[in-house]
Amino acid sequence: MPSHTPILLLKTKSTPHDGYDDFFSTNGYTPSFIPVLEHRFHTENLASVRELFASGAFNTDPATPTAIHTAKQPNGSDKKYGGMIFTSQRAVEAFAEMIEKNGRMCPIHTLTKSSPPLYTVGPATARALTTLRDKYLPTATIHGADTGNGQNLAYLILEHYNGLFPELSSPSSTGIKPSLLFLVGEQRRDIIPKTLMDPSKPETERITVDEIVVYETGEMDSFEVDFRDAVSREINSNKETEGKGPIWVVVFSPTGCEGMLRVLGMGPFAGKGGEGLEGRRADVFITTIGPTTRDFLREKFGFEADVCAERPSAEGIEEGIRRFMDARR
Repeated sequence: MPSHTPILLLKTKSTPHDGYDDFFSTNGYTPSFIPVLEHRFHTENLASVRELFASGAFNTDPATPTAIHTAKQPNGSDKKYGGMIFTSQRAVEAFAEMIEKNGRMCPIHTLTKSSPPLYTVGPATARALTTLRDKYLPTATIHGADTGNGQNLAYLILEHYNGLFPELSSPSSTGIKPSLLFLVGEQRRDIIPKTLMDPSKPETERITVDEIVVYETGEMDSFEVDFRDAVSREINSNKETEGKGPIWVVVFSPTGCEGMLRVLGMGPFAGKGGEGLEGRRADVFITTIGPTTRDFLREKFGFEADVCAERPSAEGIEEGIRRFMDARR
């Protein structure tokens, strides 16, 4: 693979440092960032999360399981939670927004007992969560940073969380484990709650998951124009240097997939214009950050990405690209 391969990352560049920028810049790529998503926090639902903490919903302690045998009353008023799940940086940011709302700090560290587990997937989200944990929940523990995807995280949660409540996870138990609170965006897969609440599992092994949508996502109005300009710039640069190297596009979310395919003239948009870019299809390759976006491209557009990263990280993307290019030689 020639040095300084262009790689277009369909995401907003993180500040003050971006791990993808740092990694690719020092590993033979020239990264460019094209923002796709516009995030809006769901203020009403965040207020509900804040109220859960204020009402003592997180005052559960695995050391005293008898205290939660009646955790779930018919009216839900005594609902208890023993931990939280985060699978995106935006959910972590929304949680931080909830804590700091209007400058009125929510003292969540005083509203929880013991060391609540915080479950996450992927190193970037884990780093964001660690920063928040260190500042606001110093006794909490973080698990799952290396699981790589939601399915693996669900398996880890089943083993770890049930291990925190052995008396309530045994076949003879009549008690109820506290639920897990899952902060999510509008668009998400249901693999984690489906796995944790799988009816084929013994009831005492299941873990109830309550999802709360804390942010909504939309495509930026300028995305297609910005992406078209970026691709055209790289194509023209290749022509000027008589280069025939690949151009990689990394997709992080289902949002923006249609615009990306339309600009490139790929999938259902092949032969329909592509603003003159589809002629470069042999040189433009697509990789997805993980299975959610890969499956969306398959199911919605009948399009197969060239690479799906096995790990949602810069390293995982680069490994997938390297294997793909090696197989083409």
